[in-house]
Amino acid sequence: MHLLVVAVLYTGFLGVGAWLIWIDIQEHRLPNRVVLPATGALVVVLAAAAFAAGDALPFGRALAGGIALGAFYAVLRTVQPHGLGGGDVKLSLLVGVFLGWHGWVPLVVGGAAAFLLGGAWALVLLATRRADPATAIAFGPWMVVGAWAGLLPA
Repeated sequence: MHLLVVAVLYTGFLGVGAWLIWIDIQEHRLPNRVVLPATGALVVVLAAAAFAAGDALPFGRALAGGIALGAFYAVLRTVQPHGLGGGDVKLSLLVGVFLGWHGWVPLVVGGAAAFLLGGAWALVLLATRRADPATAIAFGPWMVVGAWAGLLPA
């Protein structure tokens, strides 16, 4: 049962993540019609897995991870409204649930990796004069890639 849940979880996150990366790069937005149902579906799959396994701890940690990362992004958006979009805040819930299910270390590593990778990309764009400090850079792709990087220590 556990392998089936992991396969569904990873396949779903990979597919939704790839779709969101494409949309954010093309349109600089992360649509609610994709992010919110994906988050809900992830919660349902993890709840079913917790029920089937008789172990609610990973599910509780997943919910706490989503709340924690979502709250962090909400604070960042409040402090610097032009730095992150509302879609990034909503995507942080999905990423937080996904990583939280794996553990606290993957959550912290994946959350930090998004900023490190996105920042490195911004520096490359600035150094090559393909962007200036006012250029909007899609952050959703770095959140998704950072989530996968967060699984490396797991």
